[in-house]
Amino acid sequence: MTWRPQYRSSKFRHVFGKAATKESCYDGVPITRSVQDNNFCAVNPRFLAVITECAGGGAFLVLSIHHTGKVDPTHPRVSGHRGNVLDIKWNPFNDYCIASCSEDTTVKVWEIPLHGVLKNLTTPWKELQGHSRRVGLIEWHPTANNILFSTAYDYQVMIWNLDCPEQVIKNPVRTISHHTDVVLSMSFNTDGSQFATTCKDRKIRLMESHSGNLLQEANCKTHKASKVLVLGNLKKLVTSGTSRWNERQIALWDQDDLSVPLLEENLDGSSGVLFPFYDPDTHMLYLAGKGDGNIRYYEISSEKPYIQYLTEYRSHLPQKGMGVMPKRGLDVSSCEVFRFYKLVTIKGLIEPLSMIVPRRSESYQEDIYPMTASNRPALTLNISLKRISFSFLFFLLFGKNKTFEDVLLSILNY
Repeated sequence: MTWRPQYRSSKFRHVFGKAATKESCYDGVPITRSVQDNNFCAVNPRFLAVITECAGGGAFLVLSIHHTGKVDPTHPRVSGHRGNVLDIKWNPFNDYCIASCSEDTTVKVWEIPLHGVLKNLTTPWKELQGHSRRVGLIEWHPTANNILFSTAYDYQVMIWNLDCPEQVIKNPVRTISHHTDVVLSMSFNTDGSQFATTCKDRKIRLMESHSGNLLQEANCKTHKASKVLVLGNLKKLVTSGTSRWNERQIALWDQDDLSVPLLEENLDGSSGVLFPFYDPDTHMLYLAGKGDGNIRYYEISSEKPYIQYLTEYRSHLPQKGMGVMPKRGLDVSSCEVFRFYKLVTIKGLIEPLSMIVPRRSESYQEDIYPMTASNRPALTLNISLKRISFSFLFFLLFGKNKTFEDVLLSILNY
């Protein structure tokens, strides 16, 4: 018998990275020199926001997504914080709303004017005061409108409801106190019912986002996790971190059992933090190391071997952080499935990087663009109507041994 190699059938086997031309980059941006392990950049189909270096307080720049080329050094900024800005995130349901957190212990939410920032913005739409130490990380809830999560160096995770009349909000909806050290990353599942965190105490925690209850806790001696991602609806988590020999490593976990990782894979001996990015539509995982020039990408499956290495994009320009364009902002005519905005501090440059599936046809490729996340919220926090499950209502109306008169009477009573 002749030996035949086993090839995997995949639509994304030949995905390649295409860097933008210099005319399509953002040049002359004073990118922050902060050592915080965040992305420092946030993108939506209308605006690009990046944290900048400045003296006296903290600020970030908001540019139109089409404002490429040389950036004016005197371009107006969003500059209402008294300390360095550590993280920024766009509201997934409002392209003109962005949140920022800072060393001044506050979280501020800003409304960006329709035509962009034409003068310095110093007054926020909302100011959230509740943390006692600097706030290092913020995340918007993926399905509920105007719900923001923040975590600080006081080890607390706070949930904020922005749908209230006060401009300064001092009382969070809920405070979660399960962590014993600084929270390093946070990630939600698809419907936002659960979220996972990594912490400096080496533990991975899975919690309910509504109640704050701790569902599971993992403490693996062979893997020190720094970043975590919930892999959509696959019921799995992926973490990036280091092994006991200080090699950079990724680990895959079963969401229902965090006692032992399903898989551990060592990558290299570099020291930069690995930022994982996941595309739930294509099931592709991207790994970008801080200070690296390359981006590795993998395909995730629900069956063994779970992670399949595809290839890597290589560049001589090191990245400090990465912004990611939402799916609704991609160019479908060129079969673009993912787009990074790469921060290159040494050149003051923001370089768009498109991940493209090579196809000969220029028509819309339906197989690589399944249904994706909308920019409309599914929930709000304040639901005043009484909820009743469909199954219970069906049984109430059409249950066993019900006559037509019984059904009418049930409807009238309901």
